[in-house]
Amino acid sequence: MAKRILVVDDEVRYQRLLDANLRTDGYEVVAASNGLEAIEIFSSQPIDLILLDIMMPELDGFKTCERIREYSNVPIIMLTAKGDEKDRVRGLDLGADDYLTKPFSATELLARVRAVLRRAQVSSEITQVRYFTHGDIRVDFARAEVWRDGANEPIPFSATEYRLFLQFVHNAGKILSAEELLTAIWGPDYRDEKEILWVSIARLRQKLEVEPHAPTHIITRAGLGYIMPSDDEN
Repeated sequence: MAKRILVVDDEVRYQRLLDANLRTDGYEVVAASNGLEAIEIFSSQPIDLILLDIMMPELDGFKTCERIREYSNVPIIMLTAKGDEKDRVRGLDLGADDYLTKPFSATELLARVRAVLRRAQVSSEITQVRYFTHGDIRVDFARAEVWRDGANEPIPFSATEYRLFLQFVHNAGKILSAEELLTAIWGPDYRDEKEILWVSIARLRQKLEVEPHAPTHIITRAGLGYIMPSDDEN
């Protein structure tokens, strides 16, 4: 079954451009012209990915992303203005999985969409051990959930955040370089996109750590990368 993508943009030319390129690659496309319309559509039918513009009437992309993240981890790619770094960072901070800078080529659009959809696929490999515990955090691999001791509900991760966290879980005790993490989670074309990783690590710490500025689960090793300390290092 073809993946269904929700395109949210108030500019008709971008709606048409995105629609034409996505349909050529075999995707189903539905469109919205503002955030309120997007949320209504998203709530009424299954959507596999959202391409979300920032500057829109009614409800902008930031607020739309924030509202959707309250109840869904659907992959979101923000559409940002060229060179507007603060918008990219804010979008990632709110839980977007990636960003695409206008203007963009059909090749770049489709590559980003494929990469984000690929990352959103939960691994179907059977894990021999169902649970993993690190300090006050417990991972339930079967349910793809992460719990903190004493919590009434799992930590709300996006699909990308969960995959990034699993990189540390499966490599506990090993230093992972920024390049390794970017390649493993976002793909080889993202090796130099350090900004995405910095924001994503910061989001993970906000959700995992009792004191995000003094982390115990994901620690920075200056000049080397990041590590989840093994039990004997804690």
